Amino acid sequence: MASGEVQPILDALKTVAVALKEESIPFALAGGYAVYARGGADSRHDADIVIREEDAHRARTTLRGRDLEVVDPPEDWLFKVRHGGEQVDVIYHLAAGPVDAALLDRANEIRVDSVCMPVLSATDLLISKLLPMTEHYCDFSPVLSLIRSLREQVDAERVDRACAGNPFARAALGLARDLSLLPPKEEDHDRRVPAEGR
Repeated sequence: MASGEVQPILDALKTVAVALKEESIPFALAGGYAVYARGGADSRHDADIVIREEDAHRARTTLRGRDLEVVDPPEDWLFKVRHGGEQVDVIYHLAAGPVDAALLDRANEIRVDSVCMPVLSATDLLISKLLPMTEHYCDFSPVLSLIRSLREQVDAERVDRACAGNPFARAALGLARDLSLLPPKEEDHDRRVPAEGR
């Protein structure tokens, strides 16, 4: 993706992040920019920030005070911020559940262009990609791309625990293991070792 194509959305993202930082509102970068910030594939097509729901009102007030347009869509788990013709999604409820302090505490400060900001952990980014999968939305490509580019940063055991109840997520993880993108699950390894070799 050419730098000129991403600069307007990057400027919007930085504007929102700086406003939240200056008001000490806890947040973390998510979505494609977070993957890119962590050294993953260039997927800078969406700018997502996560905050706790209890901070949503203060965040809206802060951003409106910076002359940014804040839009409340029909969905009740996010609001949108518009800047320079671009849009940043501010999300407070993920498929894994409400954004909480523990999720934000696992984020790391990373420089995104000229601004240091918290970025979701690779493990949480992967979980956020896997859990929305249903029979109506089951695209493995972005998941495999994320795993391939960030696998050294992923806690596979925590991903397995988080996705245990979602058969589509488990299928994606199984495919990733068949492609040697993730280590085998411990119980799978035990089954593969002959009894005499244990």
